[in-house]
Amino acid sequence: MDVRRALQLARDADVDLVEVAPNSDPPVCRLLDYGKLRYLTSKKERESKRGQKSNDLREVRFRPNIGTHDLDSKTRKVRELILDGSKVKLTVRFRGREAAHQQLGLAVLKRVADELKDEVRLEKAPALEGRALSMILIPSAQPAQKPERPEKAAPKSDKPEEQSVEDLANAQT
Repeated sequence: MDVRRALQLARDADVDLVEVAPNSDPPVCRLLDYGKLRYLTSKKERESKRGQKSNDLREVRFRPNIGTHDLDSKTRKVRELILDGSKVKLTVRFRGREAAHQQLGLAVLKRVADELKDEVRLEKAPALEGRALSMILIPSAQPAQKPERPEKAAPKSDKPEEQSVEDLANAQT
């Protein structure tokens, strides 16, 4: 069909003539309402974005000499973030002479990891980054439930940086 005839058909039907495949021989065009098409595609994009869960890395900061109640409230916050499905980076910041006592910061991280050991896995072991000691926790694959059968020995992970929280606790003692 020639271009004049296609344009006339589009005007008569009160729709747009949209070129769908310009590289084909001959080029392919369709008669459709272009504004409606744009609206529907943007609506589909919004729906697909709504269904996605962004896996953010959230950070919770501690101090090496944090009080017990402050530690408990921050641990509750970490638990909420983990249950939402986010990765959580636990950071202990050292100021001044505190950097000489890194074992205090390690004890804080170990205590938080021990309290959350049923809900989390260790993605990155504690490491010193400048004046901060940090580790990354991720949600465990399955929800924490009591096994009905006796557990078998868990196979070792292929990834060297993924460890269980129990492995961290054993390494520190």
